[in-house]
Amino acid sequence: MAPNQILIGFVVGLDYENPYLNPYREFQRWKHHPDVKKHLEGGECISYGARVLNEGGYHAIPKLTFPGGALIGCSAGFLNSVKIKGSHTALKSGMVAAEALYPVLSSNDDYIVAESYEINAEEKSEEVVAYQKNMEESWVYDELKSVRNCHAAFHWGFLPGLAYSGLAAHILRGNEPWTLTNDSPDSAKTKPASEFEPIEYPKPDGVFSFDLLTNLTRSGTAHEHDQPAHLRIKDDCKSIVDQNVSLDNFDGPEQRFCPAGVYEYVEEEDTGAKKLQINAQNCVHCKCCSIKMPHEYIRWTVPEGGGGPNYAVM
Repeated sequence: MAPNQILIGFVVGLDYENPYLNPYREFQRWKHHPDVKKHLEGGECISYGARVLNEGGYHAIPKLTFPGGALIGCSAGFLNSVKIKGSHTALKSGMVAAEALYPVLSSNDDYIVAESYEINAEEKSEEVVAYQKNMEESWVYDELKSVRNCHAAFHWGFLPGLAYSGLAAHILRGNEPWTLTNDSPDSAKTKPASEFEPIEYPKPDGVFSFDLLTNLTRSGTAHEHDQPAHLRIKDDCKSIVDQNVSLDNFDGPEQRFCPAGVYEYVEEEDTGAKKLQINAQNCVHCKCCSIKMPHEYIRWTVPEGGGGPNYAVM
């Protein structure tokens, strides 16, 4: 980074079971570890953000093309979750997409786009099917296939998963004749709160660790207050929210896994009962809620007017 600037990040798999786990607070606690703290001493926190990583891997890659568009980079899930690295695969997918797209745009003289490279909405959209084939034959798929079982192996536990990942990445290199799969979504991995004890996290010191709302101001997030809500409760899940199923069974884990304080349960003045409140203006567009929310009752939609975080350094 620029002189005297560093970026640090903390990754938590969303298939965790304990509803009391708070990824943001874990991150703040981790910064007090001596090996991390020594890099932060004397510095000032100037930016903050959060984002879900698409780490489903090889067998979670979707169909890459559709009429008029294609999925490239991290949107297609090309992240190597073992290395926690995806910039090289993202760049390669962009190159492959361009190579597949150019013949389509330049070969058909009947399309205005062949001359101006501007899409005419009235024309039939082309689907660049060659992109899918070329990606499957590229080294990106080979790399992701070689580590396809590593993430799923951690379902056996930390040490077995670590051992298998080392074996797969450095010895087997994807040649194992089996493929491990995930048997349920991350939202279903959360267990009832009655099976766990609340986690006591240290209070932030304002130097190395910070409360969530203080850090949120460093994300630059902004939304028009009168815009339509982009965090919407699904129609078939409204009864789940009205009955406080998440709060009663899981002690409202959305209060803890959201890194922007969007979800909170507040007491109603007249009854004292707790009710879900969605502070959509806080959202940093991490998409965690659409994945980890109990019963997946939230539909994340694109906000109006390009609202959201404005990262200055990240």
